[in-house]
Amino acid sequence: MNPVRVMIVLIAAVSAIGLAVIMQRAMGGKPAPAPAPAPVAAAPDKPMTQVLVAKHDLAIGARLTAADVTWQAWPSDAVNAAFITNGAATPEPDKAGAKAAKAVGDVAGQMIGGVSPEKAVEGAIVRDPILSGEPITPRKIVRGGEGGYLSVVLAPGKRAVAVPVTSETSAGGFILPGDRVDVLQTRDAQSLGEGDAPPVKQTIAETILQNVRVLALDQSTQAEKDAKTIVAATATLEVGPIEAEALTKAKAAGPVTLALRAYTDLGGPSGVAAHSQDASVVRINRGGQTSSISVRP
Repeated sequence: MNPVRVMIVLIAAVSAIGLAVIMQRAMGGKPAPAPAPAPVAAAPDKPMTQVLVAKHDLAIGARLTAADVTWQAWPSDAVNAAFITNGAATPEPDKAGAKAAKAVGDVAGQMIGGVSPEKAVEGAIVRDPILSGEPITPRKIVRGGEGGYLSVVLAPGKRAVAVPVTSETSAGGFILPGDRVDVLQTRDAQSLGEGDAPPVKQTIAETILQNVRVLALDQSTQAEKDAKTIVAATATLEVGPIEAEALTKAKAAGPVTLALRAYTDLGGPSGVAAHSQDASVVRINRGGQTSSISVRP
């Protein structure tokens, strides 16, 4: 081929390409957009079950109301059979989730007796502390017919014993449920007079119990909000079996007085006072007259 002709063809080709580019720019052309990526399928929602939980921290002895509990979504595969649920899971769970939800629903149905769970726990008493957001379980609450307040809050092995009190024998009414007290007994005794002198009557005050907890005053297990005093006729104390016997004997022998202990004494020794354990009573008969004297080593 003639070199001149080849040169002409190349020049014509380059000119055609340049003209095409100029025309495209003049007409506002844009490069073709890249193809859109294929949509990613959304992952299916995890099955959730509504579980009854505490709205805020609940202390031992607290009486529950509907305002103390709420429903909270909980993964169905993590629901314990002891939880209180509404028996429904959303969305529709798989076979394992459905089986777990049914088991939980059956337990809840037996526990609430055909009424809503909120109403079932209303009026129940907290047996163990429950934290905010923690599921409500039967082990941590007690309802009517399952035992009263005192049987719930009593420590293992302890007894509840009531003693009569007045404002004078209960620190002016400043003793409140939950406080720690000493129990003092006051009784009359006689000591021998010198020579032929008649026996002398005297009053003996003795600490019977120390650092015991006050469970209730009359039927009040806690003071009203902002209340600083309670004037009651009866105080219920938490004591052990031996302390219960000592307290019963003390009540029979004379009036008892409650002495308020400092809050910092909470961890101090508690129970029968040492001298009360060692003290003994000696009865002396002289001239047909019997007198009793408390003797301590």
